[in-house]
Amino acid sequence: MITHPAFAVEPWSVRETHLDLNVLAQTESVFALSNGHIGLRANLDEGEPFGIPGTYLNSFYEVRPLPYAEAGYGFPESGQTVLNVTNGKIIRLLADDEPFDVRYGRLLAHERVLDLRAGVLRRHVEWESPAGKAVLVNSTRLVSFVHRSAAAILYEVEPVDSALRVAIQSELIANEPAPPTSNDPRTAAMLESPLESEDFSDRDTRVVLVHSTKRSKLLMAAAMDHVVDGPEGTLLTAECDRDVGRVTIATDLAVGERLTMVKFLSYGWSSQRSLPAIRDQVIAAVAKARYAGWEKLLEGQRAYLDDFWSSADVELDGDTELQQAVRFALFHTLQSGARAEQRAIPAKGLTGPGYDGHTFWDTERFVLPVLTYTAPSAAADALRWRHSTLDLARDRASQLGLNGSAFPWRTIRGQECSGYWPAGTAAFHISANVADAVVRYQAAADDEVFELEVGLELLVETARLWLSLGHHDKEGRFRIDGVTGPDEYSAIADNNVFTNLLAQRNLIAAADCVAKHPDEAGALGADTEEAAAWRDAARDMIVPWDEALEVHSQSEGFTEHQVWDFANTGPDQYPLLLHFPYFDLYRKQVVKQADLVLALHWRGDAFTDEEKARDFAYYEPLTVRDSSLSASTQAVVAAEVGHLDLAYDYFGEAALMDLHDIEHNTRDGVHIASLAGAWLAAVAGFGGMRDHDGFLSFAPKLPPRLERLAFGLRFRGRLLKVEATKAEATYRLAEGSPLELSHYGDRIRVARRRPVTQRIPPTVPEGPAPSQPPGREPMPRGRERTEMS
Repeated sequence: MITHPAFAVEPWSVRETHLDLNVLAQTESVFALSNGHIGLRANLDEGEPFGIPGTYLNSFYEVRPLPYAEAGYGFPESGQTVLNVTNGKIIRLLADDEPFDVRYGRLLAHERVLDLRAGVLRRHVEWESPAGKAVLVNSTRLVSFVHRSAAAILYEVEPVDSALRVAIQSELIANEPAPPTSNDPRTAAMLESPLESEDFSDRDTRVVLVHSTKRSKLLMAAAMDHVVDGPEGTLLTAECDRDVGRVTIATDLAVGERLTMVKFLSYGWSSQRSLPAIRDQVIAAVAKARYAGWEKLLEGQRAYLDDFWSSADVELDGDTELQQAVRFALFHTLQSGARAEQRAIPAKGLTGPGYDGHTFWDTERFVLPVLTYTAPSAAADALRWRHSTLDLARDRASQLGLNGSAFPWRTIRGQECSGYWPAGTAAFHISANVADAVVRYQAAADDEVFELEVGLELLVETARLWLSLGHHDKEGRFRIDGVTGPDEYSAIADNNVFTNLLAQRNLIAAADCVAKHPDEAGALGADTEEAAAWRDAARDMIVPWDEALEVHSQSEGFTEHQVWDFANTGPDQYPLLLHFPYFDLYRKQVVKQADLVLALHWRGDAFTDEEKARDFAYYEPLTVRDSSLSASTQAVVAAEVGHLDLAYDYFGEAALMDLHDIEHNTRDGVHIASLAGAWLAAVAGFGGMRDHDGFLSFAPKLPPRLERLAFGLRFRGRLLKVEATKAEATYRLAEGSPLELSHYGDRIRVARRRPVTQRIPPTVPEGPAPSQPPGREPMPRGRERTEMS
């Protein structure tokens, strides 16, 4: 964990007040910048020391083998791994011939600040060389939201108390050495120096490097250019080779003088375009960024984020640490997909190499609901990417003997890359999550072009999957057998509740869409007869229920399994998957992450209030949260059933996942789904927001620690503002035409300049707060801290 008190608690920034090399890799992830297309880990400007060097282009990957001890039919033959591409962040400094390196000399001051409103990473350094020469270095780094292919760095050097001879080496470096990303030596060797030089050139202060991948046959280019302001006589030279481009700036600085350099970067890649096209693209992009200039790039970044925060900000009164954390979470969620533009949103965004850079179901289940209401165009683009992979999903379904489309458990390009089929291929709920994201986006955006071009086909193809994967049994019930739900400690189960209920919604939505657009559906071969079969399956869908316990069984027979021996499981034996065989986990009642409870949130319309309370109370003592995906869902449902202190504890865990390095793997990149889950915990949990059937409803309830919660939602061309205290909630329409919604079941109509204020009834939990497995309780932020303060 990040245990040093380096992150100051501030409302709009994350500030590191001193450099701790022991957590350098973690802070490289926390301070990473991205726009969804380019990702720059927060490696130090000078390049060394580093935890994990990282510069990423969304969906730029290499193919690697997936070795099996025993192969089987339908097993994926190859995997995909995101590559650390040409590094343009490096700016080396020599002061009187001494290389600036924080490990040598004396580091008098070191501060980094991630500014969440300006969208930049600032660094301030005071360093004394081994020879006793003191120098000030200030840098500001941005990855542009406005200029999709561009990034820039402002770098300033000045002497402190005596004149300095200064040289700056601004570099582009391909195939830089890095720690191995795989424990398999064959894969590690394949990913060592993965880029092959195709072209390189320099002109004045501009350098361009072009490379290709050896197996995936992708082509990329990187360019850098510079604007320098220094004393008269400042010398500039440029040089390049196959894997290195360098611009050197040399000058003498008197006390009071400053050397300022702005480094402009651009990146581009393609699987189809020619080398001249890619090369010329980055030359044009870097020229455009240089023409705009540093100040205009800053202004554009701030304006983009001002617009985002004006609608997306979540305000918390009563907990300054979580206020900072939820804004940090929203910032990284936005960065993950803002300009991805029909590329995947990886589980780590573009902040690190974790999970090989793959996207999972996390995107549609946790990230897209947030983007749908805060940055809807980004949500639409992510779904357009899924649509672009339909041919691959159809092929995968056909290989598995199924109709329709089966989306991959993990992937970069669209092919299945999971070598463990019980938790990969069998997790068909990914396709239902894609369909659910389509339904929610369409309901919130009312985007007819999207519905016709993307939504209809995605719904039709996924509905066809369920009809072939499931079947009607002899009693006329529709079953979906042999699948794996969200809980990865259960596998190959029959009638997983989450899967069945999401499939049910998928089938109904597809049938409705076919009825709404019969001509366009006909072009896909879908007609009213097929749609009627989908409705029949949805109507007859099995939802397992344990009559004796009066709770829903996560899947058929789950509640009859032996309960895991939690009392004799030590704290050092978590996560369980690293200490116990899957065989044992699969046959016991132990839940890795919210599964049935996840259904209580996203298909809450299928449960009564009493069922939700009883189900939550049953599954809470079984859920060990060996996944970062769980806390936010447990927060949402705990709040709904009235356990506000527990919900607040889970909210803190989701929001602080990376700032506190709770899972001990932030070094590999931040947890985008958990960070998105912080918004869900605030808005769906304590704001009580639900969007079943495209209708917005709210039931706000604040925990003891919070005095006020405020948030905004974009919905069908409107901007709705919600503000809740412990006593009342106010709904205000900031943009758009009047909107009907509900507050605790009462329908209200909100119009501009006509806010509506409603009383919040007292929260009465149904029964005592449930316990968790021993040692797996969330860190307390609610009742215990309230009583101590």
